[in-house]
Amino acid sequence: MIVSNRLPVDRVTDDDGTASWRPSPGGLVAALEPVMRAEDGIWIGWAGVADEDIDPFEADGINILPVRLSEQDLQEYYEGFSNDTLWPLYHDVIAQPSFHREWWDTYVKVNQRFADAAAEVSAKGAVVWVHDYQLQLVPAMLRAQRPDLVIGFFNHIPFPPYGIYSQLPWRRQIIDGLLGADVIGFQRVADAGNFSRAVRRLKGYETRGPIIEVPIDTDDPDAGSHRHVTTNKHGGLARTVLARQFPISIDAERYQEMAKRPEIQERARQIREELGNPEKILLGVDRLDYTKGIGHRLKAFGELLAEGKLDSEHVTLVQVASPSRERVETYMQLRDEIELTVGRINGDYSTLGHTAIAYLHHGYPREEMVALYLAADVMLVTALRDGMNLVAKEYVATRADDDGVLVLSEFAGASDELRQALLINPHDIEGLKETIQQAIAMPKRERTRRMRALRKRVLTNDVAKWSASFLDALTRSAHGDHPLQNPPVNRR
Repeated sequence: MIVSNRLPVDRVTDDDGTASWRPSPGGLVAALEPVMRAEDGIWIGWAGVADEDIDPFEADGINILPVRLSEQDLQEYYEGFSNDTLWPLYHDVIAQPSFHREWWDTYVKVNQRFADAAAEVSAKGAVVWVHDYQLQLVPAMLRAQRPDLVIGFFNHIPFPPYGIYSQLPWRRQIIDGLLGADVIGFQRVADAGNFSRAVRRLKGYETRGPIIEVPIDTDDPDAGSHRHVTTNKHGGLARTVLARQFPISIDAERYQEMAKRPEIQERARQIREELGNPEKILLGVDRLDYTKGIGHRLKAFGELLAEGKLDSEHVTLVQVASPSRERVETYMQLRDEIELTVGRINGDYSTLGHTAIAYLHHGYPREEMVALYLAADVMLVTALRDGMNLVAKEYVATRADDDGVLVLSEFAGASDELRQALLINPHDIEGLKETIQQAIAMPKRERTRRMRALRKRVLTNDVAKWSASFLDALTRSAHGDHPLQNPPVNRR
């Protein structure tokens, strides 16, 4: 059982008005499709259409169970509490979070709706994997109804330090919700540590490395149904929960295969021609989000142009900023700021034949993105805070030519693994400028050495390995086998 805010399919309407369902392009879907088909799995989520009841159906061998969300649910649970309260709070308060009680109430109601749907259709002893910050209450709600289930939760975004997390008025309720799971996965070691510290501060529970002991009420009629029950140091009963890092990845082989297709390589050559064949192309690919550091990137590039250290005749920055949460005020303001900055830089430094910044406020098919990756000499990932940042891994996977340079923020989860990138602090504009110049001037031999090491890492630790490792931990938890140590992290 997979429970996520969105389903793995999107409804599309053809020119003749015929509606159909097509698989979503995300890596999570690609990773879990084979498992779901083999295990006769069910995927529970919202279908992307408000105020509409949609009957269960099958898509590509996966059973789909849509959960209905109203327009008010979307405004208060999704755009409100999920994306205007939790998202900024979990990303180190880069933007100020809003705390509204009515948003919280709707978040609780919607989480209960997802939990009820999973509880109703799960077979006895089924494995249920809940995904992401929109559904943090589901594990405990589901356990309350179905203590027989094996429940996992994966948090795709960061989990903040306690000093930030403690600002949340409903901080204990979220912790209680997550501790309903048997296994809680995070992107980084630091995220798992932040969660364990929050558990100790707010609940006073015992922790041993990644293991958390959750006391069980002996008056609970289902006390004997809980999994891996132990006796804590106080002599009471406790249920053990594993909270550990499971860094997510991509379908690396698929990106590598696409990059080798002649038509995509030809498109990469066309992109360079359309940009005026500059000597170097810098590339940024992000959702238009304040966590991505797009403004910092533009500031550094603009200053390099102003100082004469770069010129638009020889270097072009391509910035893809796909639309995101366009009904949220913070995002509308961000778009205005970014577009004003791009316009000013282009007005000051572009020539008739060469544009300083090619700004693209669109989403693009995967094939076009791979062509952009192949065309780019330098990939700029300047996130101020990011759970992982899969764009960094996508760029590496496409570079079968062992060329290109990845400039990567140390505040993105990918920096834990991709140590051969040029790691930067995006808040340090002077340091960012120096690193961009280093990337542009890097000799071919060093580019090859770094890219080979990066590619080995990404191709070895792909999304299939990620999903298998999490499901293995979840399956072992079903038999009471909780490993007490984190797996070794390869820094090389």
